[in-house]
Amino acid sequence: MACPSGTSPPRPDCPPSTVRYAFPTQASVREHAIASVFDRTRERIEAIPADLPPREWVRAVLVELLPLDDERVIELDVYLALGNAALTDVELRPTLDRVVVEMREWCERVLGVIGVPEADREYEACRLHALLDGLAMHVARLAPGESGDWAIDVLDRHVDGVARI
Repeated sequence: MACPSGTSPPRPDCPPSTVRYAFPTQASVREHAIASVFDRTRERIEAIPADLPPREWVRAVLVELLPLDDERVIELDVYLALGNAALTDVELRPTLDRVVVEMREWCERVLGVIGVPEADREYEACRLHALLDGLAMHVARLAPGESGDWAIDVLDRHVDGVARI
């Protein structure tokens, strides 16, 4: 099977020249990695049935944003590493900014579903985003086999505290 060209990422069995062609700079490799992580997150969120009761849908979305399995722990590690790189790499910064905006939009959408008034939504989205980030850091560093269910409970209580429905 031929190695992909153009915008498709090369497979692991492709020669280094193909990788250099697809990703000519370190920044392009980093940008692809962080975009891939958020593409997977977006796909998981979009796969949540829209016809769930509002609170169940909100919980399902928020749980997808926590690193509660090996895949999401790896995604968080990629996000953190590349996010740190983006602080000093002007080529990578726009990708990080897009990711942060998308995360904030998910928070605002969740808050809209649970009836948080529009006037409070931006502030509450900042709070929810910060809570998710903090919980993600704690959950990602749990000992092997240790449950992160407590983080879901924290999110549930937060949602209960701000919900208007």
